[in-house]
Order: sequence, then C-alpha cells, then structure tokens
Amino acid sequence: MEGIEHRVVEVNGINMHVAEKGQGPVILFVHGFPELWYTWRHQIVALASLGYRAVAPDLRGYGDTDAPDSVASYTCFDVVGDLIALLDAIAGDEEKVFVVGHDWGALIAWYLCLFRPDRVKALVNLSVAFNPRNPKRKPYETLRAVYGDDYYVCRFQEPGEIEAEFGEIGNERVIREFFTYRNPGPLMLPKSRGFPRGKDAPGPPELPSWFSQEDLHYYTTKFENKGFTGGINYYRNINRNWELTAPWTGAQIKVPVKFIVGDMDLSYNSLGTKDYIHKGGFKKDVPFLEEVVVMEGVGHFINEERADEINSHIYDFFNKF
Repeated sequence: MEGIEHRVVEVNGINMHVAEKGQGPVILFVHGFPELWYTWRHQIVALASLGYRAVAPDLRGYGDTDAPDSVASYTCFDVVGDLIALLDAIAGDEEKVFVVGHDWGALIAWYLCLFRPDRVKALVNLSVAFNPRNPKRKPYETLRAVYGDDYYVCRFQEPGEIEAEFGEIGNERVIREFFTYRNPGPLMLPKSRGFPRGKDAPGPPELPSWFSQEDLHYYTTKFENKGFTGGINYYRNINRNWELTAPWTGAQIKVPVKFIVGDMDLSYNSLGTKDYIHKGGFKKDVPFLEEVVVMEGVGHFINEERADEINSHIYDFFNKF
C-alpha cells in the first residue's frame, strides 16, 4: 500500500514486523485470526491522513514477525508484553496511546487495558466484547460443553491436527473460507467435512466486494510462509490465560471505550453475548464504555467490510481526546 512504511523492531527477544504511516498521536492497531497487519490497511491510510501515526504490527506467530516454537509462548502475558515493548521502542515519548483491536486483537486489547491502563488513552474494540473471568468455569471446557467437539475452538486444541487438515484443503481455500463466512451461528469444523460448505463443495466460495483477489494473494502468501500454527496457538492458551489472570478476577476495564460489532458476527450471536452487551453487564465491567454500535447486515471482518464507516467511528471517538 502506497506510503506505508515497514520495519522490524526487536521486542522481548523476537523480531516484530511493523507497518506504519503518518505523524501525530499513535494509534496501535491489533489484528486477530487469520489476519495480519494488512487487515488494517484501510485504517492506516485513512487515520494517517487525519493527523495520526498509525502503527500495525504482525503479532508474534504471524506474517513477518517471529514465531516461537512453544505453545506456551502465546499467552496473553507474552503478547501484551510484546505490545508494551513495541510502544516503548516506537512511542517512548508518549505515555499513553490510542488502541484499536479486532477478533483476537480485541481480546489482546482488553488484556492490555486490564494489565496496563496507564498506557492506553482510549480504546475502540471491534467484534469481541470484554469477557470477564469466571473463577468457576474454565473457558475450554465451557465451550466444549455448549458447542461440542466440532466447534472450531475445540478443533484447534490438538497441536498439528488442524494444521494438517488445513494443509489438505490448501491455504488459499482456508483464507477464502474464513473471510467469506457470514453465518451468525457457531463455526463448526467437523473432521469429515472441514469447513461448513464441505471439502467437496463445487469450487471455492466467491470473494465479497470488499476482499479482492490481491488481498487473498497477500494473506495466502504470508500464511504459506509462516503457517497457521502461531495464530492457532493463541486458542491453545485459553485455559492457561484463565489460570494466569486469576489476580484480575472481578477487575474492571478503566479506560474510555467504544465497541463496534456487526449483527451477523458469530461472536455477537454466541453464549449470551447480546444480553451481556445490552442488559448492563458490559457497562458494569467496562464503566467508561461510552458507546456501543451494532452495524446491521455486517459480518465478522467489520473493519474490512465497512472500512469507511469504521474509519469515521475511530476518528470521531479518538478526536474527543
């Protein structure tokens, strides 16, 4: 993308690839799965033109950033630690920065605000609401009890298993399937069928208007080089994260927040999330939640599908500070 600069920053013993553009207050963009810095390409260009310095790393395990071998190297502490080290390296003169997260990046952004609210001016989070720690329920066992063994998070747990299946399907097809998934129900990946359309579906799913062949090629190339293991290892740490965050049981998010989600997003339609967001739970746990935006007819990859609207939402919110 024109004018976006790329560099490598050493953080906590790994080399992290960072894309950035613009001058002004820093906005840190945190991507999810199966994404890269590239998922923020529209936001980087737009916010840079509006007077911000947009910074979007490939998180550990993704793209051109190093991928440690150990599954245990992908906890919330490791990833938030990378982001703090990155901010120290590139924005050391700014005590606090703006943050935008999506999918797993939203989860990491919640953790960042939980652990280090002193570093965050304000947060815009997309798709994944805050998930307060329940000391009585381990997350993996809960998801398995509700959705069964075919649920994608459950299917991601055994090291090497889903990677081998993705290898059979082919990386380009895997990327296509994820980015075209628009069912608000839970994502199931049965061993016999793979993605919901099935391994033998006639031809690949058609790309949406907001996701070009060039976009598909970029993602596919990076995942061909790096593989999916790093990104999937985040899911393999959900119980470990639950154990590590015991000291934060009952803690609130104490930074200004705007939350945006599509009404077709599978995360919005799962496990009582709607009630949590709209019936007071969310506001109780995130007392400085200023606004919730539900976008009609929009799926999970909201920052790509409705880039211009998301850019405006981010600018309007951060401009208040």
